[in-house]
Amino acid sequence: MKKVCLVIGAGAGIGGSVGRKFALEGYHAALCRRSDEEGLNNLVSAIESEGASASGHLVNAVKEGAIEDLVADVEKIGPIEVVLFNLGAQIGGRSLEDTTLKVFELGWQMACMGLFRLAKVLMPLMVERGGGTLLVTSATAAVRGNAGQHSHAAAMGGRRMLCQTLNAEYASRGIHVAHILIDGAVDAPDTLGKMLGPELYQQLRETKGMEHDGLLLPEKMAETYFHVARQHRSAWTHELDLRAFSDLAWWNHAP
Repeated sequence: MKKVCLVIGAGAGIGGSVGRKFALEGYHAALCRRSDEEGLNNLVSAIESEGASASGHLVNAVKEGAIEDLVADVEKIGPIEVVLFNLGAQIGGRSLEDTTLKVFELGWQMACMGLFRLAKVLMPLMVERGGGTLLVTSATAAVRGNAGQHSHAAAMGGRRMLCQTLNAEYASRGIHVAHILIDGAVDAPDTLGKMLGPELYQQLRETKGMEHDGLLLPEKMAETYFHVARQHRSAWTHELDLRAFSDLAWWNHAP
């Protein structure tokens, strides 16, 4: 049976690129997203065309039992050695008055409860096998709240603390949990592209991205994710942040 890298949140940006990287390194990439079955199938086909192994799974991670059923199904393919929890919780900038209870709770459901449910079902399997790696994509909002980010900041801050708590409990049992803070704009059509719209997205790519290297490139970020997953336990990275060379770090920005 092949060792498996499970990616929850496998779009055309970070998730898909990380899945492809692990697949090319000999893993089976189990790629999961909520919608766009055609895009998911295209991603799987592209990986298979390179001689690697992948499968696609449509999953609404907020739905009760969905993550638990997903893990059970993927474990039939092979043992999940690495998992990337890459679900976003960004709902856009909204004032407190415009942030409904439902919207606030949705951010928490995706960012915190989803990760907790994943850990709840997956950690015992990894403990039984003697180890594993949980990579968690996060955001600047995990360490700094800004106006209009009530749901996102609360959700990501909780995600960061959950990662630290999981480390405290499971590092000694051979499970590596890494909180990866993305401190910048990622050159991804299905995240940044959708937020900006096609025209503004292309304009940003031409002025800041592409040959300028001012946007985070998912395929380059995937190399960091893979490196972290392969670290020796004597020198594990538990938290790191990624940004383009031309951006100021989050702690040097005014709110």
